[in-house]
Amino acid sequence: MSPLAPLYGLVLAGGRSKRMHTDKAALAYAGATQLERAMALLVAHVQRAFVSVRADQNEDPLRARFARIVDRDAGLGPMAGIIAAQHEHPDAAWLVLACDLPFLDDRTVAALVAARDPQHVAVAYRSTHDGLPEPLCAIYEPSSRPALRSFIATGRNCPRKFLIQSGIELLTLPDPRALDNVNTASEYAAAAGSLGEAREVSIELHVQYFAILREQAGRSEERLTTRARTARELFGELQTRHRFTLPEDRLRVAINSEFGEWTAPLKNGDAVVFIPPVAGG
Repeated sequence: MSPLAPLYGLVLAGGRSKRMHTDKAALAYAGATQLERAMALLVAHVQRAFVSVRADQNEDPLRARFARIVDRDAGLGPMAGIIAAQHEHPDAAWLVLACDLPFLDDRTVAALVAARDPQHVAVAYRSTHDGLPEPLCAIYEPSSRPALRSFIATGRNCPRKFLIQSGIELLTLPDPRALDNVNTASEYAAAAGSLGEAREVSIELHVQYFAILREQAGRSEERLTTRARTARELFGELQTRHRFTLPEDRLRVAINSEFGEWTAPLKNGDAVVFIPPVAGG
């Protein structure tokens, strides 16, 4: 058997979080962001760990806390992060994790590492939903680099399809939900509820009020500290505090100047506006 290459780790945090409407890497569970949780899982199993970022994310305060590898190719999705890492350290194998896996645990990562086989270009888990390879919790050996480049040269960029055509041996997940991810505010709320947690760390928010809400609150804005996880939880707190008479279903909520869902996750420093109906509009 060929000797194992050194194992490095890569958390994919370069997505635009379009469906979540807020940075998924910054979403928190039990006082730690998803990015921090993913990096903590990695460092116990790899020699070096990095965060995959787009060029415009390189100075983001959360990501800047860790060593980073910047995407070299635009428009390739997660594949951009993988090939950028292989370009930086071509002799390493890469343990690649998506940053949005709230149920991932150390047992799942350890079993993946234990199953490495340099005779295969990669090792991955079989999805519990469709039986196909899970490419964003997988190990890519150095031998996968030329194969990935050839794959991309044909105009394809889906890492799952790459693994399918590579004929790798798939592993069974120790926990069937370990690789369930979160892409929307409702999925985040469900995951937080499933984990049975309340926010353990308080955050600071800037809240603005208009029309009848301004009259009932006796102010047009305020800065407050809360443990609310979502806009709905925050409005419930404020409704009790200020005795708002309008129900949630007659309001809209905007977070950082963009309309959002009531289940939208809140993070420290957010600006939140609750917007009542406009008379005559």
